[in-house]
Amino acid sequence: MEEKYLRILSRQFPTEQAAASEIINLSSILSLPKGTEHFLTDIHGEAEQFQHVLKNGSGTVKRKVEAVIGTKKPAEYKRQLTTLIYYPKEKLEIIKEGMEKEELEAWYLETLQYLVDVVKRVSSKYTRSKVRRAIPGEYRYIVEELITEKEEIYDKERYYREILNTIVEVGVADSVIITLCNLIQRMVVDHLHIVGDIYDRGPGPHLIMDTLCSYHSLDIVWGNHDVVWMGAASGDVACIANVIRMSVRYGNLSVIEDGYGINLIPLAAFAMKQYENSDLSCFHLKENNRGEFFNMAKVESQMYKAITMIQFKAEGQTIKRNPDFEMDDQLLLDKIDFEKKTVICGGREYPLKDCDFPTIDKNDPFAFSQEEEQVVAQLVYGFTNSEKLKKHVRLLYEKGSLYKVYNGNLLYHGCIPLNEDASFTHSSVGGSDLYGRALYDLLEGYARKAYFAPVGSRERQKGGDILWYLWCGPKSPSYGRSKMTTFERLFIEDESTHAEKKDPYYRFIENDEKVACAILKEFGLEGEHSHIINGHVPVETKKGQTPIKAGGRVLMIDGGFSKAYHAKTGIAGYTLAIDSHGMWIVEHEEFESKEDAIRRETDIVSDNLKVEDFERRVYVEDTDTGKRLKEEIEDLKDLLTAYRNGILE
Repeated sequence: MEEKYLRILSRQFPTEQAAASEIINLSSILSLPKGTEHFLTDIHGEAEQFQHVLKNGSGTVKRKVEAVIGTKKPAEYKRQLTTLIYYPKEKLEIIKEGMEKEELEAWYLETLQYLVDVVKRVSSKYTRSKVRRAIPGEYRYIVEELITEKEEIYDKERYYREILNTIVEVGVADSVIITLCNLIQRMVVDHLHIVGDIYDRGPGPHLIMDTLCSYHSLDIVWGNHDVVWMGAASGDVACIANVIRMSVRYGNLSVIEDGYGINLIPLAAFAMKQYENSDLSCFHLKENNRGEFFNMAKVESQMYKAITMIQFKAEGQTIKRNPDFEMDDQLLLDKIDFEKKTVICGGREYPLKDCDFPTIDKNDPFAFSQEEEQVVAQLVYGFTNSEKLKKHVRLLYEKGSLYKVYNGNLLYHGCIPLNEDASFTHSSVGGSDLYGRALYDLLEGYARKAYFAPVGSRERQKGGDILWYLWCGPKSPSYGRSKMTTFERLFIEDESTHAEKKDPYYRFIENDEKVACAILKEFGLEGEHSHIINGHVPVETKKGQTPIKAGGRVLMIDGGFSKAYHAKTGIAGYTLAIDSHGMWIVEHEEFESKEDAIRRETDIVSDNLKVEDFERRVYVEDTDTGKRLKEEIEDLKDLLTAYRNGILE
């Protein structure tokens, strides 16, 4: 088997010299400082803020500019330069306004030199080949010359100055500046982690996914708002209904219609017909991106009510189909007394604020009407045949998972379900008695079957049901609450029925380091430098809450990225960065707009919270990538021995 493997490896390295050269290359990479990891979570469709945080590397660009320029230039110039790096094309147009030729040429030369110096600093921990691949081909030679020291040149300063002068003279300064700025953005973050919830609430999740599709290095942990979209793309009706209901609720139907090209006219026509004279009093309000409420158009209210009733029916069918979900307490349509206009919920009878449900068959309340069946079929077709949605969901599957173990840290979005005594909660979902990592693995396997199993198969249906369960199930690690009380919040006045009890996990991780260590051990991680990196529940900074929990073992980095949460949290989100020296959490100010950032040179980094300073600098050899490279080096050494011993030609 070893010889067979070596023969396969020899196709890539066909000579002794090729194998030896690669060993030298990989061994040298091991001695480089570890690249910067950047963590974001709970983005919730806030595309402009997301793009800005990516561009500034959670303040890393600003620190690099400060390190390069120091006191040589005033703060105004440094702000201008950092903004130029974030938005080079747009900022160049503003800077050039009203400048005379000589003044502009002087600015070009100075700015090009500073940008080259910043590139040198941010690329110092990478190999030349990695930097070369990151430079657009059009200016690769020029940029390489500028950022590479030429020891053999006697008068290096004159040599580099002549390159810069020629760039300005031949009129390509703008293009080179844009290239350098984009290269800085590219090199400032080596790897991006998205810790869940790209979708819902904000208006641009599809724009965020477009960016991620072309990002150089990333992984994604699925949040519950992501899995419900994955379920919708797989054709699960309960997930589709939830996605549409949330989109109309937050005024973002354009994401579905314009962003993904899914036709909602059949739903609108059905809603206008069925709910023309219906009570819409519970469906008149929606929340915008700032958490404000205002009235919606009548047709939107009608669509809101129509898709909500379809959702409750689809969810009821899912619950009945899966007794292992243990969610019978959420079957409420069959508990409605239409004469008394009441519902039995949790063993008690409550009056309904709205009992006008013309599509419900009292004898079979969870069955779709014939017209609903037609609408559902059209929606399933739309969601499963949107090319852009297919592309985005494939990325979620390719780069994503329910949890991620990376460089000694454990990433997941929601929680590890725990009992009141801090022991792991057992679950029978999927027909197996599992907990912790095994439960995560089982659920992820089903989540993949939802999209990749044959259409119409039992595996695909069960997978779709599991994706819906991950969205809102009582023991779902992505959700982390006892139930989702959508029906109760809409139709029952008594707020005691609205409670969605958090999993005990959230209580224990506040201060209990032992519980955090037990979770890390469950996923194969031990040692003082391992952390849980978590999202899902916003940290309310204005109430004195901190994102650093359980003695520093748990980093809860959901600080309210979504504008709807800003009033609650008091900030506009947290991000986390880990480089070769340590790890820190960045607390962000509210982001007004891209235009404001460009014209007024505003940034959104407000404060850094140091999590840990490493005792010694971390190198590539200390990382997961380093472990893999060491294995490759050993394989190549075996190949080299096989060549030298004549086992392989």
